[in-house]
Amino acid sequence: QVQLEESGGGLVQAGGSLRLSCAASGRFYITYNMGWFRQAPGKEREFVARISRSGGNTDYADSVKGRFTISREYAKNTAYLQMNSLKPEDTAVYYCATGTAVSTRQTDYDYWGQGTQVTVSS
Repeated sequence: QVQLEESGGGLVQAGGSLRLSCAASGRFYITYNMGWFRQAPGKEREFVARISRSGGNTDYADSVKGRFTISREYAKNTAYLQMNSLKPEDTAVYYCATGTAVSTRQTDYDYWGQGTQVTVSS
């Protein structure tokens, strides 16, 4: 089993920044891909960003391109999501996920964290 724990969420004003962290433990391997998803109130969970096992390949949702950056630190088995120029529409619960597939689809990820709330005020 793999355990994922997100942190770094909170309340921020529009235009501000937050950095989310996702720490992996258990039977986690650095060969796993890692991704971030989010779910806003009343909406379905959606893809935000992903990073490959090597860290050299990333992908972003159009809505966050140029504002969010995903990265990973192998020594700590941790992935990050740096979020800049935040907008009220970024308000959501953010989840990290991991698995062996290189994908933006939720169903391709095997393990999920509990989520961290991000609230952006206008």
